[in-house]
Amino acid sequence: MNYILFDGPARNQLLPFTYTRPVADIRVGILTIREKWEKHLLATTTTVTEDYLSEKWPMVELEANVMINASFLPTETLVDKIKSLKKNEAIFKDEEVIAFYTEEDQEDIDLETFDAIEYNEDVITIEHTWDIFSKNGEAIAQDFELLTKDRESQPIPKSNNIIAPENIFIEEGAKLEFATLNASTGPIYIGKDAEIMEGSVVRGPLALCDNATLKLATKIYGATTIGPHSKVGGEVNNSVLFGYSNKGHDGFLGNSVIGEWCNLGADTNNSNLKNNYAEVRLWDYDTEGFAKTGLQFCGLMMGDHSKCGINTMFNTGTVIGVNANIFGSGFPRNFVPSYSWGGSSGFTTYLTKKAFEVCKVVMSRRGLEFTEADQSILEHVFEETKRFRRE
Repeated sequence: MNYILFDGPARNQLLPFTYTRPVADIRVGILTIREKWEKHLLATTTTVTEDYLSEKWPMVELEANVMINASFLPTETLVDKIKSLKKNEAIFKDEEVIAFYTEEDQEDIDLETFDAIEYNEDVITIEHTWDIFSKNGEAIAQDFELLTKDRESQPIPKSNNIIAPENIFIEEGAKLEFATLNASTGPIYIGKDAEIMEGSVVRGPLALCDNATLKLATKIYGATTIGPHSKVGGEVNNSVLFGYSNKGHDGFLGNSVIGEWCNLGADTNNSNLKNNYAEVRLWDYDTEGFAKTGLQFCGLMMGDHSKCGINTMFNTGTVIGVNANIFGSGFPRNFVPSYSWGGSSGFTTYLTKKAFEVCKVVMSRRGLEFTEADQSILEHVFEETKRFRRE
């Protein structure tokens, strides 16, 4: 069977992160959504996404296909139902489609004509940006069970102070000495070749992904994911860094999501609670206004390739687009469009030529190439987000 992950209606509610990736490639828990599905299905997947993303994430259609809504995270029972789908059958959760069977020669798909299978069990959905951090604890627990089942952890070095060692799993090549790990509040996963430096204090759940680093004396509060090749220092609470991003110094990051190739300057801090304890609103790209989140704690949403200078301060519920560069004193406004250059005193447009020069340097430092496909995607984002900038 051929499995295809599609973006679904949540795509616009997951901007700015879905400007530069399909929904399936959002990281929540230890793994990306795609990685979760592929491990459960024991199969590779392809993608139905926006046209401008399709060169990097193409769709492969075969004679028989199952389309899966990437906003839903897999479970064993859901995967069993999906594997048993037959022609003209679809699985729904309430009114939203989870998956359906289709054949290559079907030109028009009208799900109302399909035999509906209602899925009544609990399932995690990622439908808003804040779901990424607010549901991260559940996602870490699920991924931890998936990745560690019937496997044995590397031994925990004796210099560390450990609580609930049965909830800690260390992959090959990981390094940790003279750290405190408390896994009584949730599992702690330490990926291949990851490092926890001396003096760090961690309270689970934590996903420290492959080649990621916690720097000296870092403080991590639970439900936090540090994506591959990311470096983190200071204090972090209930946040997700997708990968290849750095918060290398002191400063607080809480209830936040940081995309790939971002850098937070030394002593950057974000607020995650309003002074009046009111519900936090976040910028909504669809309505072009601020929408209710239903959350009292909500911090910073930062798109790929964005960066900020030392001592930057972010207000509660700030949304930063793609390839923004923020610096200077005072609080920048709580929606900063993509390709903005400046801070509280005002912004100019960050031209693509200069932005791409930085992309090339940053990626080459990690041994990766800034490809023509990457450039094409970012050029599209520049054009698509023009209406938000004051040019």
